[in-house]
Amino acid sequence: MMDIDLLFQRARIIRNTRAFFDKENYLELDTPLLSPDLIPESCLEVFKTDYISPANSAKNNNKELYLVPSPEIWMKKIIAEKRINIYQIGKCFRNCESIGRTHNPEFTMLEYYTMNADYTDSLLVTEALFRALLSDSTLVQFQSEKELEELSPPFLRLSMDEAFTQFAGFSLITAIENHTLKEHAAMLGIEARPETSDADLYNLIFIHCVEPNLPKNKPLALLDYPAIVPCLAQLNEGSKKSALTRQRWELYMRGLEIANCYSEETNAEYIKNYFIEEGALKNKCAEIKHRIDYDYPKIFLSRKEGGGEIMFPRCSGVALGMDRLIMALTGRKTIDAVLPCNQFSI
Repeated sequence: MMDIDLLFQRARIIRNTRAFFDKENYLELDTPLLSPDLIPESCLEVFKTDYISPANSAKNNNKELYLVPSPEIWMKKIIAEKRINIYQIGKCFRNCESIGRTHNPEFTMLEYYTMNADYTDSLLVTEALFRALLSDSTLVQFQSEKELEELSPPFLRLSMDEAFTQFAGFSLITAIENHTLKEHAAMLGIEARPETSDADLYNLIFIHCVEPNLPKNKPLALLDYPAIVPCLAQLNEGSKKSALTRQRWELYMRGLEIANCYSEETNAEYIKNYFIEEGALKNKCAEIKHRIDYDYPKIFLSRKEGGGEIMFPRCSGVALGMDRLIMALTGRKTIDAVLPCNQFSI
């Protein structure tokens, strides 16, 4: 069980986070934890449950439901209709993940979307949030001022291509362009089967060679993820090489990934194809299959009153793990230390 000082500090950090977004005129949401369908993501597993109708004669009203791995599915519907800055702090759930120092199947997520913004704008918003949280002098009781300075903005910035060049010894984007990831993996001692995809090879090299060597003395924003990894972030524009990357960053603190950000994809046709392709992978490989609303991409191309069509607004979203943030701000080494109650503790 967490000690009382940490309980107060956890509540204070969450309260200060709300105060920051309220001051910046973001609308706080409180969307459902249960959903009849989910956005397909082959990289994660979900929890399934059922609504049971109380009347025997109404068994047809029983409904399969899923605990949300992210409030994104609800928040984007509100963005499509209202086009306003929004945020939410709430519980999320991910199944089939290891339970340990940095993972818990039930966790607290902060998710925020900024209108007329891209991933670089969201990085500035996140730095401002950190400045606001770190201005609370009560954190000094948990860590020295020097230790807190190591968590302070401005964040270091490193592209994924630069990270691979520095820590794996080759340009990721050039390797993708020239189809030489397998050769680089072999030179690094990473064996790949003939059927291993470039996306899986990239992930193996990142996990084994790049991520362990990322700087830990300052928060690091790792930018411009390879486009071979499917996600709902926009492609970079410009040169042929830059178009091989997406406008996405992940934030690392003391070597631990703490947040994920996109310039949100707004192309309804691309999103429709993403749903089809990721949905097929989900139905084929997932331990827990879930319903997918293949009409969901229509929110990215909605009808105006009186006819005509409007696109989903230009915006950027960030998903930030609050438990990991609280763990970092209070100098704790495990998620378990900052959870008020944890039935998954080992």
